[in-house]
Amino acid sequence: MATETHEAVGEGLADATGVAAHGADAAPGMPQLDFSTFSNQIFWLMVTLVVIYFVLSRIALPRIAAVLAERQGAITNDLTAAEDLKRQAVEAEETYNKALADARAEAQKIVAEAKEEIQAELDVQIAKADAEIAAKSAESEKAIAEIRATAMENVEVVAKDTAGEIVRALGGKADASTVDAAVNNRIKG
Repeated sequence: MATETHEAVGEGLADATGVAAHGADAAPGMPQLDFSTFSNQIFWLMVTLVVIYFVLSRIALPRIAAVLAERQGAITNDLTAAEDLKRQAVEAEETYNKALADARAEAQKIVAEAKEEIQAELDVQIAKADAEIAAKSAESEKAIAEIRATAMENVEVVAKDTAGEIVRALGGKADASTVDAAVNNRIKG
């Protein structure tokens, strides 16, 4: 066993010193660039590319295509839903505008009816006020006519008394019938 370990150490030393036990003909450098192994490398490159192609075409690309198709379907569904919502929004806006126009028309109708009712009530109140004013005006004119008549009678009495007193003051004799006739003629015109 000690001999085996000693031989392994010896081989390790030989490798470390640069002298190889087998392969003294190997060229130093990168093995990928060794022209003697190009055919072997090209074969395995082709095998690897074919395997990658089959793995991609049979497993990865169908999964990617499925994900893309699912995304496209989701986008299409979202666009369709958005168009439906937009159409519904337009319909709702049209309904709202129609309801608003109807409400405004109804409000105008109510305002017109209220104006007509107020005008009718106002006309009735004005007619009542005109009738009251006319009645009070007639009463006032009647009272004024009575006051004028009374005033004219009082003026006649005062005029007759004053005329009689003036005639007496001037030294004449005033006859009541003569004074009455003179005052009546003067009042009548």
